[in-house]
Amino acid sequence: MIHNLFSRYLIEWNRTENKRKMPWKGIKDPYRIWLSEVILQQTRVEQGLKYYENFIHNFPTVRDLAAADEKKVFKLWEGLGYYSRCKNLIHTARKISTELNSRFPDSYAAILQLKGIGPYTAAAIASFAFNLPHAVIDGNVFRVLARVFGIREAIDTTAGKKIITALAEQLLDKKEPGTYNQAIMDFGATVCRPANPDCADCPFQNHCVAFREDIVALLPVKTKKIAVRTRYFYFFLPIYRATVPVRERLSKDIWQHLYEFPLIEKAAETPAAEIIRAAVRKGWLRQDTLTEISPVYTQKLSHQLIRSVFIACRPAAKPAGFENYRWEKITALKTLPFPRTITQHLDNF
Repeated sequence: MIHNLFSRYLIEWNRTENKRKMPWKGIKDPYRIWLSEVILQQTRVEQGLKYYENFIHNFPTVRDLAAADEKKVFKLWEGLGYYSRCKNLIHTARKISTELNSRFPDSYAAILQLKGIGPYTAAAIASFAFNLPHAVIDGNVFRVLARVFGIREAIDTTAGKKIITALAEQLLDKKEPGTYNQAIMDFGATVCRPANPDCADCPFQNHCVAFREDIVALLPVKTKKIAVRTRYFYFFLPIYRATVPVRERLSKDIWQHLYEFPLIEKAAETPAAEIIRAAVRKGWLRQDTLTEISPVYTQKLSHQLIRSVFIACRPAAKPAGFENYRWEKITALKTLPFPRTITQHLDNF
């Protein structure tokens, strides 16, 4: 029976109980919907809100974003992580502006062809902006459906994803797909939460398999654990006449297109004295140069843990060995996009 009532219960909950307010809810502008969805990938709403508002203030239309200086866009993105999202955002904005006359495509298939847009984001744009019947499937949806319908297949397997996807499309309210999609995401975020779900006030309590069988905490099932690699970064800040060497990271690694100071990376934690000797061999500083060594800064990425130490010094003469770097005034560093671990240190610099 719940299959037939699920959509009705959900939309009724949305109409009477859903108090979750966000500036992009209810709008029909595909550009703003796209922007909000890209920002919220791997990002909590509370953190993403200020980024969304800053982007809309600086780039109110897709044409404005397409015409923007890349460095400015990356600077506004600074702190959000997953910088490939920002890179794809710029690429797609330029494509829409130059090839589509700044008009967002209005079909799911065409939206899905845009770089950086997968099935979830395409479904969100298609349903919210154009009221097209495509179900969004994110972590909230996986969790709600797995619990209510008692799905024990692991959601991080092909079989589990196939089951949830088929069920999501079956349950979708075809007359109000945008309202339904927003409702189920909000329901997962505020009621059917990962931890401490509000089962007491859940409209599906009498029908929920997980609640009835007391297995709410066990669903959804996941089988895979992410292996996290730890990397040790030792950054050098030779300060000469109020300038320091910086460069843009161009290799296909983390933080591509962000800026960094001269770096020695090690596979394991290494004593500062050994790092300093390596810097001397590179010509980055003299053996007798006084140095200031920072505490360890930690930044967790999806599959990596970055532990960073900053070694500052004030050489009497401009040191050699920085051919691939440019010397930037310290006062201008705030205009450059840096990874969060560096901005944290600069805040204490």
